[in-house]
Amino acid sequence: MPLTDTQIKALKPTAKTRKYADEKGLYLEVAPSGGKWWRLKYRIGGKEKRLSLGVYPDVSLKAARTRRDEARELIANGVDPSAVRKAEEAERVADTVNTFEAVAREWFEKERVDAKWAPGHASKVIQRFEKDVFPWIGKLAVSKVKPMDVLACCQRIYDRGAADTAYRAKQTIGQVMRYAVGTGRAERNPTTDLRGVVKKPRPEHFPSITDPDEVAALMRAIDGFKGTLVVRSVNRPGFPRRSRSSKNTAARTLPARAGW
Repeated sequence: MPLTDTQIKALKPTAKTRKYADEKGLYLEVAPSGGKWWRLKYRIGGKEKRLSLGVYPDVSLKAARTRRDEARELIANGVDPSAVRKAEEAERVADTVNTFEAVAREWFEKERVDAKWAPGHASKVIQRFEKDVFPWIGKLAVSKVKPMDVLACCQRIYDRGAADTAYRAKQTIGQVMRYAVGTGRAERNPTTDLRGVVKKPRPEHFPSITDPDEVAALMRAIDGFKGTLVVRSVNRPGFPRRSRSSKNTAARTLPARAGW
């Protein structure tokens, strides 16, 4: 006879562990300590096995039967429910270890060393991650990062007026995801779905100076600049001579000595 809730509540522990059968391989195991565990006895591949389905009363009789039926469906299809549970547990552990942030930092260190990044470039990359990416998707399992997660992350950056940073963030997230795929910790790179969505901003060109008088004022300002030699060397003597002015106003109004 199948068990009832009334029977289960009335069961008392004995000196030895006892088993109380329900149906279709499901039974309740009562330990001397009073604990009650749901178990499923089944056969697969010619071997008898047992699967724990939870503790009563946390798992009710109805819930235990539902879990039993789900396991029996797997068995009917030649799948061992114990193996499925082990695989799911291994995936949960891997997801805990292989967060996006953990994989991104691993990728960063590898690229920094292998590609011999300049300190300045390396600093910009990791700061971008720490400021704009890790707070939003850093704790996600790298295998669970979806296109909308990346898009939401980039949108936050874009909304504060940093379109170029948003585009660069998408690029570096994509590099991390490709690394995750290549090392077997993700199945695909979600940034490929965002092509044309997170776009590279068009460069803004500053207007050029074509008026000779304005060129002369600029040259005088450059001449008075007391910065480094590298910056001062930007202004070469040939610049005024190559200007397209029909009147050599700029040349006539330049100081006699530019100080190069």
